[in-house]
Amino acid sequence: MGMNVHLWAIGFDNETRAAEVRSEIEELGWGPGRGGKYLLLLDDAVLVRHADGSLTFDRTPAPWRESLVVGAVTGWLLGLLLAAPLSGALCGGLLGAVGVAVLTARAGLSNDFVQDVERLLRPGASALLVADDVNSLDVIRHAIRGLGGRVLKTNVDPERARLIQETLAMARPESPQQNEAHSAFTGVIAS
Repeated sequence: MGMNVHLWAIGFDNETRAAEVRSEIEELGWGPGRGGKYLLLLDDAVLVRHADGSLTFDRTPAPWRESLVVGAVTGWLLGLLLAAPLSGALCGGLLGAVGVAVLTARAGLSNDFVQDVERLLRPGASALLVADDVNSLDVIRHAIRGLGGRVLKTNVDPERARLIQETLAMARPESPQQNEAHSAFTGVIAS
């Protein structure tokens, strides 16, 4: 799978719904089962603008970052034990560190993206910010059907954004939900 990072900000009319939806998205991207094959969840966060206008930003540490760091340390130790002690340890450690640096730089929510979303949120609203790489859009659309919210900002093409918005607004097969997020935002920004 080639890394094609999609950035999303999905807004909600209240301060709690973004955190609820984040739990479902994290289960899909990081939980056990089939989801991880279709969604590579690289980064996520919840942004809340409270009624008094203050902001909170809650980012979940991505489990893959810890794995890369462990890989770097393991490579260093194996190089130390199996190869020429200094050069093997140096190569293992460097390769792991480069992997951590490259993926961390490419995958994630930039400060500019977060600040753009901050400007869109009105008091009493929240947004789920996601960085992902999707293998199968059809599977993901089925999984996010009816979660509600409104696409506030994204870096994907308008057709893909439209499909995701329609899917979020659909009724869930198990329990219908209303699409609650049409009045708390100033507009949609596509980058």
